[in-house]
Amino acid sequence: MTMEMKDSGSVVLTAYHPHSPARIPGMEQSFVPDMPPSHSPASRKSLSRCRRINRMLSSESAPPPAFSRSNSQASMDSTSMEDFWCEVESIKESREDGSEEAMLLEFKPADEGELEAEWLQDVGLSTLISGAEEEDGQALLSTLTRTQAAAVQKRYNTYTQTLRKKNKHTVRDVRDIFGTSDSSPSFETVPVSPVSSNGIQLPGQKPVWKSVSSNSCLDCVIDKGSPSITEELSYEVSFSESITVLPKTQEWPKNQRFKKEDSVLPKFIVRKSRFGLTEVGDLSPEDMKKIRYLSLIELTAFYDALGVELKRNRVERVRGRENGLFGVPLTVLLENDQKKVPGIKVPLIFQKLLLKLEETGLETEGILRVPGSASRVKNLHQELEAKFYEDTFDWDQVRNNDAAGLLKMFIRELPSPLFTVEYLPAFITLVEKISKIKLQLQALHLLIMLMPEANRDTAKAFLQFLKKVVANEGKNKMNLWNVSMIVAPNLFIYKGKRANQQEMQTAATTAHIVRLLIRYQDILWTVPSFLISQVRKMNEAAMNNSKRQLMFDKGVRKLLRRKTMERERPERPEGAVTFPSYLQSDIPEGVIRVYAPLHSKVSMAIQLNSQTKAKDILARFHCENSRGSSQHVRGQIQSLHEIGGNIGQHCLDPDAFMLDVYRANPQAEWVIKPKAS
Repeated sequence: MTMEMKDSGSVVLTAYHPHSPARIPGMEQSFVPDMPPSHSPASRKSLSRCRRINRMLSSESAPPPAFSRSNSQASMDSTSMEDFWCEVESIKESREDGSEEAMLLEFKPADEGELEAEWLQDVGLSTLISGAEEEDGQALLSTLTRTQAAAVQKRYNTYTQTLRKKNKHTVRDVRDIFGTSDSSPSFETVPVSPVSSNGIQLPGQKPVWKSVSSNSCLDCVIDKGSPSITEELSYEVSFSESITVLPKTQEWPKNQRFKKEDSVLPKFIVRKSRFGLTEVGDLSPEDMKKIRYLSLIELTAFYDALGVELKRNRVERVRGRENGLFGVPLTVLLENDQKKVPGIKVPLIFQKLLLKLEETGLETEGILRVPGSASRVKNLHQELEAKFYEDTFDWDQVRNNDAAGLLKMFIRELPSPLFTVEYLPAFITLVEKISKIKLQLQALHLLIMLMPEANRDTAKAFLQFLKKVVANEGKNKMNLWNVSMIVAPNLFIYKGKRANQQEMQTAATTAHIVRLLIRYQDILWTVPSFLISQVRKMNEAAMNNSKRQLMFDKGVRKLLRRKTMERERPERPEGAVTFPSYLQSDIPEGVIRVYAPLHSKVSMAIQLNSQTKAKDILARFHCENSRGSSQHVRGQIQSLHEIGGNIGQHCLDPDAFMLDVYRANPQAEWVIKPKAS
């Protein structure tokens, strides 16, 4: 299905959406964006052409598509999305004048068996395909909840049935994997009742909650006359297990629209457990890899529970440039930048563009919306490529609107979209097929957890900037919906061989996704605690497997047998348990030794009680070292880290209750050091 805008050239824009769009059911309220402020001819050269596009895409000139589901796309006035279509036209013109390189993506066809095989590999269960008995896969399977295990079993069943039809080779029976004797699976699953965020429910202990407002920094964009709805979010139970009743399919009126006012978006209250909250950067890369495995399984189970198909694109790998600034893959760009600035997580050019706009452009009226000069942007683009790494580029010459144009160009020219080609259909689906905003947010949360590290860190920096733009609405006249309409085409409508009218009509869908990303970003970059609980269980299972393997090693068994014969076995009381020496410690129960290698006093034994928090330990070290530590150390923001045991590395929330964390991971070491930026 394609639609080519031929009035000004042959370049085609493609929305990554391989299936017919459906009406946005998510807005129980009507959604009718107002016409944005009119633009002067000088600031909007293409206004008349934008209006032609609007007329072409309006309901008057385009018959509505037929849908198999009752939920169909929200009807939108052509004028209500004027900013969106003008941005599309601006993108089109920049490609026609040669300032942006065209790069087409090829989608690979695949049968169902191949898709399921890729899914199993992506969730870390490639051993189910190879037939090998590997500990990592077994550890992962042992942590799954009921709905997650059902999702894995469903995909594996499809994969094996497809292989049997093709007569390729003998495959393992699903009952051998899950240990079932019939077609009805019996799993030892993670409990669905509220448990501690780190995998241990303490006897007789009830969680202590603390409210965290998700929009404390965005109060200025809320309509004070219409208070938003408040809803509660909990990370203690998996999202898919929380869906007990399948949402009813509803017939939405043909002209149903959803409101643009920020006040219609719920205000979510996040409940802090006694373990606090964990941000994405607080975990080690090894544990975040496991978070990605579990997030894809959980997202699949979540969509299954809602009766929604989770679709992914299969795209031929696209090779971008290996050097330069624009059109370079994020991983390559970061690899080059890290040679200059070790440990950097966001490309230098992207950081500099954001910094330029934050310093001088946040109060500029129409920032992001009003385009810069196409010729100036093209020249600046070429000059940046030549001078940026030589530190000879003159940033004072860059006007704010031109900097905004360069920022959007950087995002568009990425060889693969910032939110990844594979999961763009899932982003679209979460709005088109899922009705409640809370459920949309949960799906979006898991999709953020799935993103590659470079994409996620860059997206976070971008969304933080957009939040600042919205916060300055009083001066720049850019509210949350205006910003979302401008940004959406740059993120979700991309270069490709095919485009069509129905795909272009997902404008409201993509704008709403961007709105959710900006509004709820503080929530989206927090790791759900039930996933951390599962990571802990994975690590414990892997450690236990390693110990068993060591104990059954032939050489070790011989040594133990000889040692046993050489000495008389001591008597011990009936029922007593002997722990291995590596588990024994001279430190009493409830006492931890905290290390602070950068302080003058490098270690301290601290007795924990039920009210001791991480910030209390930090305050004690600060008091003890206020004079002895160097000024550089005193100026750094120090955090308490949990290292080893059943976690790789975990930067603790200052509000975490330490006795609970200690009991969850008694083998950990406790280190005070700067938090990774």
